[in-house]
Amino acid sequence: MTLRLRYVAGVSPAKWLRVWNERRPDLPLEAARVDQAEQLAELIAGDVDLAFVRLPIDLEGLHSIPLWEEVAVAVLPEEHALAEAETLTLADLDADPLAPVHADAAMTVELVAAGTGYAILPHGVARLHHRRDVVAVPVTDAPTTRIALVWRVARDDDDIQEFVGIVRGRTARSSRGAADDAESAPAKPNTRAKSAAARKPRRGASARTGRSVRKRGGRGR
Repeated sequence: MTLRLRYVAGVSPAKWLRVWNERRPDLPLEAARVDQAEQLAELIAGDVDLAFVRLPIDLEGLHSIPLWEEVAVAVLPEEHALAEAETLTLADLDADPLAPVHADAAMTVELVAAGTGYAILPHGVARLHHRRDVVAVPVTDAPTTRIALVWRVARDDDDIQEFVGIVRGRTARSSRGAADDAESAPAKPNTRAKSAAARKPRRGASARTGRSVRKRGGRGR
């Protein structure tokens, strides 16, 4: 028997998989990344047991635990006039075209690098597909997204709950939480990404937009 897990781009489940392998060597956990468009397909079909998904989704027939928020970033060509900004607003990008959006985020980023425009992506997705010829700048007023762990109501047993407990940080000696554990408060957001977006820009306007943007000390690549 194998426990099967799927996760969307931007999720790094390695730390939970390590804990699972230490705690449950009797039950292998098989994990694979899937495109966001297919994030629920195998779960709904009953071919996998759990999935890390990007909300919103139809939760009918599913348990879910909302986890962290993802800050939105603007992916820009390396030589863009705003590439040195530490944070941006959507209005700062008004004069620029959006790059064509593809289901494959790597292709979207490639089109940005080719100079077709900018893209707005979740921080984790931009980090996964980072290239040396693009930069990613937090956009303070763009909608955030949220990652959740979901599993089927019809497939809610002790093995599932043990993995849920690992994600929630319960130790091997901890008992399962209250019956409504799956509906409790979200986990702590991605604080590093959130803090990057929350810092106030210093005075100084972009020559292109006339809007105040904060400059970074370096591109951090």
